[in-house]
Amino acid sequence: MITKKIGWIGCGNMGGAILHGALESGVLPKENAAVYDVSAAAMEKAKEWGVSTAAGCGELCRASDLVLLAVKPQYVEQTLAQCGDALDGKAVISIVAGVTAERLRGMIKGAPRILRTMPNTPAMVFEGAFALCSDNDLTEEEMAAATELFAAIGVVEKVPEHLIDAVCGLSGGGPAYVAMFIEAMADGGVKQGLPRATAYRLAAQTCLGTAKMILDMGIHPGQLKDMVTSPGGTTIEGCEALERGGMRAAVIDCINAGAEKSRKL
Repeated sequence: MITKKIGWIGCGNMGGAILHGALESGVLPKENAAVYDVSAAAMEKAKEWGVSTAAGCGELCRASDLVLLAVKPQYVEQTLAQCGDALDGKAVISIVAGVTAERLRGMIKGAPRILRTMPNTPAMVFEGAFALCSDNDLTEEEMAAATELFAAIGVVEKVPEHLIDAVCGLSGGGPAYVAMFIEAMADGGVKQGLPRATAYRLAAQTCLGTAKMILDMGIHPGQLKDMVTSPGGTTIEGCEALERGGMRAAVIDCINAGAEKSRKL
């Protein structure tokens, strides 16, 4: 259980998902969480979850041991300016896409300790994929609290910051790519006569179950493919169709494009 007090600057979709997941899992007591958001609806949501709210960024930061920064990239500079010197000596956990730790440091008055992270939206259902930058200056105790926070609602990997753009391209945008694949699978099912709702459920569950086999059983994706593709069977016909369509190359290009865009932000 996390004993440090954590303040949320921003409690929208992603920030709210992390907070809600931490509370629901029991890893973070309600009395150790606080929120500030410019949105009245977000503040009301936090109150419904039983956590305290602050009147402003400065008040929140001064009352917190760690501050989770969860605002959109275009608002980060003006938000941090509102904190004044309240982040001096504090640990800041940033989930802001495309903003490096060095840039954050330049926006903050004082000398904060910064951990840059990259979450993804499945955190909303406690199945997030989180990358935490291994090259950070948090204390050992602060890093343990941050790791525990994210591990409560997903898988945590630690990578050096120079690889965070690759993470953005892979797992950051990945939910959109997987959703497109599920939609395409379902469209194929509908073309073959399945009801739309049935096709979506079968396609989504197939992706979920396959992912769990890889994660829980440690099966290599290639091995799993071979388990399903019987000689002269239906699946190898489908695999051939995907190869003709250039699926592998298209997916690799997709990840590369997302990573390159992240570098340019």
